[in-house]
Amino acid sequence: MTDTPTPGNEIPPGSGNPTVPPGALLLELVPVPVTDIERAKAFYQDQLGFRLDVDVNPKPGIRIVQLTPPGSACSITLAEGLPTLDMAPGTLRGLHLVVADIAASRAELADRGVEISEVEDLGGVFYAYFADPDGNTWCLQHMPWR
Repeated sequence: MTDTPTPGNEIPPGSGNPTVPPGALLLELVPVPVTDIERAKAFYQDQLGFRLDVDVNPKPGIRIVQLTPPGSACSITLAEGLPTLDMAPGTLRGLHLVVADIAASRAELADRGVEISEVEDLGGVFYAYFADPDGNTWCLQHMPWR
């Protein structure tokens, strides 16, 4: 059984934690394998503008850093010392960050020092590609109808 930090009826409205509807499968955390948590944290926080949510050492040898892209309900985690999240750094491919204005978003990242491709039109859906310092790949995606 999982202990909750606060009884459900004591969680204040507007806590930022949405309820989970029956039958829902909410993707809320994606592990990103990296070699250097400090370097990766700086990249995601300073260059991509992700919000730092958690940076903890719950036990000796374990560190968990969680960051969230602006406006996203899904976060990433950078971790060390957790065998369940042990993946080769740089092996994550093709994470998508959906944006409203790909030209502006691309320019903002480039201004922050992110090496990012030119925008490509793949049949009416637009992409710009980049990688983190370990080689995990990402893209900005713009679907004009959204």
